[in-house]
Amino acid sequence: MHSAPPSGAFDGLTQVFEVLLVQPLDHHAHERSDDLSESYRRDVCKRRRAPDAPTGMGKRRTLQQMSRPQKELAAMETYHALTQIARSGQPTADKADQHAIAAIEAKAAEPEPDEPPAAIVNQTLEELAREGARRMLERALAVEVDEFLGRPRYERRLLAEHGYRNGYGRPRAVAIGTWPVEVRAPRIRDLPEDAEPFHSSILPRRRMLSAETQRLFARLYLEGLSSGDFEAAFRELLGEYATLSSSTILRLKEEWASEYAAWRVRPLTARYAYIWSDGIYLGAGLEPENSCLLVVVGAREDGHKELLAMELGYRENTESWAGVLRGLRARGLGAPLLACGDGALGLWAALDEVFPTTRHQRCWNHRVLNALDKVPKRLWPDIRRRLREVWSAESRAECELRRDGLLRWLEAHGQLAAADTVRRDWESFVTFYDFPAEHWIHLRTSNPIESVFAGVRLRTDVAKRMRRRENALYLVFKIAQRLEHSWRPLNGGLTVMTLLLGGARFVDGVYVPQPAEVSAA
Repeated sequence: MHSAPPSGAFDGLTQVFEVLLVQPLDHHAHERSDDLSESYRRDVCKRRRAPDAPTGMGKRRTLQQMSRPQKELAAMETYHALTQIARSGQPTADKADQHAIAAIEAKAAEPEPDEPPAAIVNQTLEELAREGARRMLERALAVEVDEFLGRPRYERRLLAEHGYRNGYGRPRAVAIGTWPVEVRAPRIRDLPEDAEPFHSSILPRRRMLSAETQRLFARLYLEGLSSGDFEAAFRELLGEYATLSSSTILRLKEEWASEYAAWRVRPLTARYAYIWSDGIYLGAGLEPENSCLLVVVGAREDGHKELLAMELGYRENTESWAGVLRGLRARGLGAPLLACGDGALGLWAALDEVFPTTRHQRCWNHRVLNALDKVPKRLWPDIRRRLREVWSAESRAECELRRDGLLRWLEAHGQLAAADTVRRDWESFVTFYDFPAEHWIHLRTSNPIESVFAGVRLRTDVAKRMRRRENALYLVFKIAQRLEHSWRPLNGGLTVMTLLLGGARFVDGVYVPQPAEVSAA
């Protein structure tokens, strides 16, 4: 395979090499020349070697009439001819050729560097990759045109046939992966009026982004890149003149809306021992202000957590929660053994209506916050420590003893409102003692949801630009769906979950065999 002319030869050479200066020499031109007819090649040589053609500008005018394959073939022949002249030392009268020969000799005399700079190597590799991608894409487009017309290039069409190639359209920057590649789509003319026009399936009209690049921009949006920042990112990836409007990103998010619509009606075939529920306020421009996302997370029989529902609603509204729970029941969710959540939710009345056998466990973190709200700030460290000692007791009896001690301490310090807060709804705060001790860390608080949505809140706090509730919903859904794979499973493994779902009884977190099991043993 021939090598390209030295860059110094471009300075004094004629239009042939000026063409190469704009478009790099196609190293496979000599291979493509075999596809040209003999008369085609004779025409190239005749144009370049015309005896009446003057040097300099005369050659330019002649070469401007030639097609790109003709110019490449002529350039290859010119270069090798000049190389032979330079090596043989034969004189020539053409000043441009003399300058070119001098440049070739000077280039040949330069010592080869031991190791080219890393930047040049990297640039060369990227250029080679882009050029290879461009050629492959153009060849695929050429084959697509051949199949559409039913005949290969340079084959004469029959009189009854319609349609012929009509050059190429304007160059388009297309992202292949993250590489901007400039290609020209072929055009076809003279088709019958009733014929289907040619539209490339490989390079659709108005398409600039590959599927991989579209997924990349969607991922960047989920990671915190705002719509207005996409223009700069798009130019960085695809070139200086590339443009990408915010509306393009909004169109990409339409895919999330369709994914959410399919996800929210999917059937629930697994068994779920526990559910956690909470209302999440995102502070991302949702309207009205008291609306939020009603979220339900379930624990499957294998111990892994799963996002079950995410709907727009009102946190304290019983009917909003009842609608969410009815939807879960219609999709196949059986009554969970235990539901965990904040006491201020309208969830509990909705649970009694939809799943009356499900037991309730209130969140201890919310109870601590409610108690702190009733005491002076100087007592906060003591209240936090004493309440933690209460709910971390290893048995229900010990928990109630510590509770009584805390109540006496609060009353002695005149904090009667805080004491009433601790007493209120006590039974719903100690339900977890009737479930496996391995699961207590997951059941005493609503942290399974709080920890999940910590990343969601971080993301939405960075971009407080949502003006429609639905857009915020789709965004949070995609973030939560991505984070779901990293959620911590329940302690105890499959064995504990199998016992629990099989109807086993637990007292203070310890499995208690049934009388029939004891007698059988």
